Amino acid sequence: MRIAVITIFPELFSDFLKTSLLGRAIAGGVLEVRVADLRDYTEDTHRVVDDQPYGGGGGMVMMAEPWIRAVNALAGDRPCHRVLLSPQGVPLDDRSVRHLAERGDLVLLCGRYEGLDHRVRATVVDEEVSLGDFVLSGGEVAAMALIEAVSRQIPGVVGDPLSVENDSFRNGLLDFPHYTRPRVVAGLEVPEVLLSGDHAAISRWRRKESLRSTLRRRPDLLDRAALDAADSRLLDEIEAEVKVDGTAAKETLPKKH
Repeated sequence: MRIAVITIFPELFSDFLKTSLLGRAIAGGVLEVRVADLRDYTEDTHRVVDDQPYGGGGGMVMMAEPWIRAVNALAGDRPCHRVLLSPQGVPLDDRSVRHLAERGDLVLLCGRYEGLDHRVRATVVDEEVSLGDFVLSGGEVAAMALIEAVSRQIPGVVGDPLSVENDSFRNGLLDFPHYTRPRVVAGLEVPEVLLSGDHAAISRWRRKESLRSTLRRRPDLLDRAALDAADSRLLDEIEAEVKVDGTAAKETLPKKH
């Protein structure tokens, strides 16, 4: 997979692209990431990429022509999906990450200042993506998050494919708690079931704790998750436990499935 990034701060990506799984994937040829400086696609001596907005107002607007030249040059003749990182975009989630991973080559546009001349959107952008309902100073951090998330979907990037399938949100729920050595930390012990060697019991415990975690932190996900009869029974158990110990009295159970 090839990803091209367009930014006025290419140096921000240097260490990021050399680190951990992403760095190994790039070094091994599993993933190719090219970072381009938007200023290289200007045609004036001072390499200007912004100007005052028509109609007045505060801030500067990034000019359309350098962006159009850059996107067209980096896309070339290959099919690619052109993504603008923008607070006006669709929020990035697990489903959209998988969708982008299936798109093939990507060109990521990292805006700055008050935004881009609207004609960039109209001519060389296929999709706008956001990290959420807040504003960053530029699209670079969002592009890094997108690259990291998408790269995990590429075979060969993550050593154990099962770890990707067990990620939070993959099955519509948050992940279950994880434990490792030592057995006791700060007076807290590893749950006995995880030491039992009973794989069926461990699987059931993990599913239940995944449901519990989702119920406590993101109950909205439960109404959209594909839950079966076994999940409903586990939710009933959680509800009974809440009534007994009162430790999570504020939990609201979802609709029955």
